[in-house]
Amino acid sequence: MSERHVIKHKRYSAAQNAQLLVQLIILVVAVIFAIFPVIWVVSASLNPSQSMVTQSVIPPLPETRTVFAEGAGTLLRIASPAGRRVERSAELILLVEIDGVEKELRSPKNGYVRNIRLEVGESFAADEALYDISSSYLINFDILLSTPRRPFLRWLFNSLAVASITAVLVVLISAFSAYSFSRFRFSGRRHLLVLILLVQVFPNLLAMVAIFLMLQQIGNHIPFFGLNTNGGLILVYVGGGMGINIWLMKGFFDSVPRDIDESALVDGANHWQTYWLLIFPLVRPVLVVVGILSFVGSYNEFVLARILLRDKDSWTLMVGLWSYVSASFALDWGVFAAGAIIGALPCLVIYLGLQDQIVGGLTQGAVKG
Repeated sequence: MSERHVIKHKRYSAAQNAQLLVQLIILVVAVIFAIFPVIWVVSASLNPSQSMVTQSVIPPLPETRTVFAEGAGTLLRIASPAGRRVERSAELILLVEIDGVEKELRSPKNGYVRNIRLEVGESFAADEALYDISSSYLINFDILLSTPRRPFLRWLFNSLAVASITAVLVVLISAFSAYSFSRFRFSGRRHLLVLILLVQVFPNLLAMVAIFLMLQQIGNHIPFFGLNTNGGLILVYVGGGMGINIWLMKGFFDSVPRDIDESALVDGANHWQTYWLLIFPLVRPVLVVVGILSFVGSYNEFVLARILLRDKDSWTLMVGLWSYVSASFALDWGVFAAGAIIGALPCLVIYLGLQDQIVGGLTQGAVKG
């Protein structure tokens, strides 16, 4: 090999190495950009201080805070015994009498009551230590899962039920509609497809008032589908998810050769048998994609659920989590982060378990459509 070729080969290798280095840097930056919010939420869920002002990537260590008496008085009652978990400002710890006036001593932060230093009827001096409040890394999860006035598990169940039923109905109805548009020729077929697409262009937010009034009227006749019901919310989600999914499935159905239908009809099968036994299994990838997208979209939806659901027991997870950070003077960011982590697990499991079907459905639909 001549010297000229050696120099050219070295330059080519250097260019390849430089290109590889740039790609590696871009990849690292993208990974950091994607993972940082997750790390921040995990850190917030383990932060016992409940404050976003002092939030950092590494959560602070659990600490114990001693509560001192503001003045001399007498202990009248112990409302929260040692070892009990209490919430900031919501839990009564001690009932005391100071200068002849009864006063309630509530928890200054989320934590566990420790070391109550007095017995009922004992007197204490000003600035005397009364009890301790200790925190832990898992205090936010403990509050999240064991607070009766905020039924997190109920909200999680509601979201899973609403999203699952919505996904099943959207897949079935969209598949039936797409098959009809793909295989049958009838008057107004093209105009109806265009109408479905035009309706889908307008977001559900523009129809909030109309949806609210419709469910109010429906609830007068069918209470299960009225306001403040999960059935009514499912009805809205199914209607809102039809348009684009029908178009997506129709393109996939069009890619299935019509020879299969004709062969089945020659063999004596009707349209229903042809659909269920031959066509339906062939379009399984797009069914999985539509089902997952419908599930995730319904599971994470907030605005319509917040408007249509008023009863706390009927709230979905997103509305319930919003309640932790909507109060003016009781923002529980740590509990909110803990709930967000637990709430993300169903979607994470679905994506990890069905990622092959998701990729296959999207790519096959793109090629065949």
